[in-house]
Amino acid sequence: MALYSEKVMEHFKNPQNMGKIEGADGVGKVGNVICGDVMYIYIKVKDNVIEDIKFETFGCAAAIATSSMMTELAKGKTLDEAEKITRDDVANELGGLPPLKVHCSNLAADALHDAIKDYRSKSK
Repeated sequence: MALYSEKVMEHFKNPQNMGKIEGADGVGKVGNVICGDVMYIYIKVKDNVIEDIKFETFGCAAAIATSSMMTELAKGKTLDEAEKITRDDVANELGGLPPLKVHCSNLAADALHDAIKDYRSKSK
């Protein structure tokens, strides 16, 4: 069994920013066919800043925890700042992840970048 940090368990048991934003300015969707995790990230942008961000994640404890942490890292940041959030940033903020679960933080960062890309493609 994977051993999770206290911070991972906290974000899994009490996820932040969970839900869907109706009429989101940008939506990111990523999945991992191997483990079956799927993440949706919804962003509301005002003056180039992520004013609100929510997620829907179907997956393991690590997938939910990384989604929650990623929203906390991205909220209130400019789009350019949020695009710089890396997979390692998410995992490090959670106090690390077991090797078999590191791919979950990859999904969270990728979903955020996908949502920003979606927003930018709509606002051209």
